[in-house]
Amino acid sequence: MFSIYDQFAPRLSEPESLALLSQIQQVPVSVQGQVVASSCVQAGALVADRSPIVLLHGFDSSVLEFRRLVPRLAPHGETWGIDLLGFGFSDRSAHLSINPDSINEHLHGFWQQHLQERSLILVGASMGGAAALKFALAYPQAVKQLVLIDSAGVQMGPVIGKFLFPPLDQWAVEFLRRPEVRRNISCNAYAEPDRWVTPDAEACAALHLEMPYWAEALKSFTKSGGYPSFRSQLAQLNIPTLLLWGREDRILGTKDAIVFENLLPQAQLQWIEACGHVPHLEKPAETAQWILSYSSNR
Repeated sequence: MFSIYDQFAPRLSEPESLALLSQIQQVPVSVQGQVVASSCVQAGALVADRSPIVLLHGFDSSVLEFRRLVPRLAPHGETWGIDLLGFGFSDRSAHLSINPDSINEHLHGFWQQHLQERSLILVGASMGGAAALKFALAYPQAVKQLVLIDSAGVQMGPVIGKFLFPPLDQWAVEFLRRPEVRRNISCNAYAEPDRWVTPDAEACAALHLEMPYWAEALKSFTKSGGYPSFRSQLAQLNIPTLLLWGREDRILGTKDAIVFENLLPQAQLQWIEACGHVPHLEKPAETAQWILSYSSNR
């Protein structure tokens, strides 16, 4: 059978990208009465007394977002990257509803079926942070620690998505598919775009657009309104939480980091200097060091 690696490897050139692409596998997860072939990466060995680290990517992205972080975490213990339902390289269908609730159902199913219901160190970047917050609020027993990297979850999702009726919805996703649009988003995500927005990086950010039903899944998620604000619920989340935030984040800005720090009962905020919205890509060694030191000290 033709694999994800066989399909996309010729488009990549950087060793870390090719290495993580080669590790992507698909495992079955039950959601909405269907079995979905769900893409993920599993690296590193089980270490006694250390919870698995589970990485959740941002909006319209994939596990390839963690190509520089996984190889720095895996030598220290079991590390997973999971493609959120409707995103990345997981199978989609025209009839699968993609929204925060179904994504949470999928994560819970993955936790039950493939992580043996163990307590996790759950790491969410950008929209993945909102997904991590929703999961932790619903299943606090499943999360030992949270790590939120330039996380969504303070502001409401864009309300306009609920009003994208045909053909406006199709025009919107086709606009997002355009290479120049995606490159502009990538450039805004980094403090040093000239260094980091390489042809390989642009390919990593776009390969999943070629998966079947990408547009349908994105329209479904956008019309759901996306993730809400969790501001009123953060005080309930009595879980040790590390906030990693790029000092030069031009996507979400920096004010939300202070809100998280003030409202989460056990929050520790660590600024990543000379860094934009994606510390795990722009400052992967420092990001990994903070995750590992935080998890080993608790």
